[in-house]
Amino acid sequence: MYGRVVGVAVVGIRGHIVTVEAHIGRGLPSLTLTGQPGAQALDARDRIRPAVESAGLEWPLRRVVVNLSPGNLRKDGPGLDLPIAMAVMAASAQVPKARLERHAFSGELSLKGSLVATPGVLSVAMAAAARGLAGVVVPEANAAEARLVNGLEVVAAPSLTEVVGFLRGAWKPPDVRSDPQGGATSHSMDFNEVRGQAQARRALEVAAAGGHNVLMVGSPGAGKTMLAKRLPTILPALSRDEALEVTQLHSVAGLLGSSGLVAERPFRTPHHSISLAGLLGGGSGYLRPGEVSLAHHGVLFLDELTEFRRDAIQGLRQPLEDGRVVVTRVSGAVEFPARFTLVAAANPCPCGFQGDPKRICRCEPHRAEVYRQKLSGPLLDRIDIQLSVPRLSKAELLGQEPGEPSASIRERVEVARDRQRHRYRGLRIPCNAQLPGPMARREARLSRTAEGLLARAVESLALTGRGFDRALKVARTIADLAGFEVVEETHLGEALSYRMNLGGEELARAG
Repeated sequence: MYGRVVGVAVVGIRGHIVTVEAHIGRGLPSLTLTGQPGAQALDARDRIRPAVESAGLEWPLRRVVVNLSPGNLRKDGPGLDLPIAMAVMAASAQVPKARLERHAFSGELSLKGSLVATPGVLSVAMAAAARGLAGVVVPEANAAEARLVNGLEVVAAPSLTEVVGFLRGAWKPPDVRSDPQGGATSHSMDFNEVRGQAQARRALEVAAAGGHNVLMVGSPGAGKTMLAKRLPTILPALSRDEALEVTQLHSVAGLLGSSGLVAERPFRTPHHSISLAGLLGGGSGYLRPGEVSLAHHGVLFLDELTEFRRDAIQGLRQPLEDGRVVVTRVSGAVEFPARFTLVAAANPCPCGFQGDPKRICRCEPHRAEVYRQKLSGPLLDRIDIQLSVPRLSKAELLGQEPGEPSASIRERVEVARDRQRHRYRGLRIPCNAQLPGPMARREARLSRTAEGLLARAVESLALTGRGFDRALKVARTIADLAGFEVVEETHLGEALSYRMNLGGEELARAG
């Protein structure tokens, strides 16, 4: 007796079609899984029989062998519970085989036969649509994300009983219309709440307009965290494709819940005690995206950057450069997208008051030097905008005049982003920060006076090749904000000022 259904294994964020075959033959009652099942897939052996019996179905009291094909792909995750169960039901002739071929099945089963929320269902639906299947059968809790895929029938079932009823023609899923665009974005914070800090506000506007990374160094209480948390309020809205990518990552990580499309840009703030796997992705067995990937198309805020583990800080170099992170294990390598804007905040020394005009730094010189060495040159070279955030003056603290609201800043940011999209149309490059080095040198289009300033800066600032390109990208963004096609000397001068503040020994005088 033989049965076959279509399942999907999620590897990284991609769904891979898996043919689940079941054979019932002679031998003592048992369930054997073949075809490189992972640890979580092997756990299904102990869940599926109780789930089938709780649904009022019969489990064959014979030897059951289930093969997961192709055999060269490692399959893991709880989403294979349902297709394994349905393959066994098809082999034992408890469901009609004719209706099995048109749908992919995915879902975790409880011992009572209920279908519980399962990570990665959006990837499952995308893989099914790409294969040309008519629909997917998924847990009811994952219906909203599965319906984000156009042209796909979504059968959202609460339990195994309803799945069998659907295949027998005795149960019909309710017709639910979903909002493919998701909810409207809303922010409870605004830049008009920020007092003073004109340079930092301007730097974050430039960062939002061009997608540039930012490092802010200053004394405790200067407002670094407050500024960083308001960056998402001036970022342009997610496009449909970007929102789907963000939703897919959150779905694979199991963070989506019953919600549909993620409408707001992510803002992730991991604690400095986070592990390397937690930051970059990985884990044992089922590899999950880390914080750098969950911040994809959004903001990754690392407060107290120097308190993070050194290997975690160094691990940021690949995603900052390539917009992706590759997690390698013995079983293979998995790639996660990680195109985020890094906003980091740090104190100038362990006590936080080196260079502060009001407080005395009590750090021993060697401790301050060790503290600063945590920020390596290669990492700083990948941060486009580096600035000091000074302590607020008495007038700024007591001032009642509100600052410029986020809505006004966001309008300028969106105009600058539109210029960049038009300039790079056809290249799939949304902003200046993602320009390859040679293209950045070509697109900067410096005026004669700006070229002279850049020549002098190369000598005086000892710019590396990467630092040179990043200064050009920031200057191009500043020109876009100002509405200039040619980068003038003032635009380049502002861009270079963001690279002079915190280089080398200047970090010790920040504040």
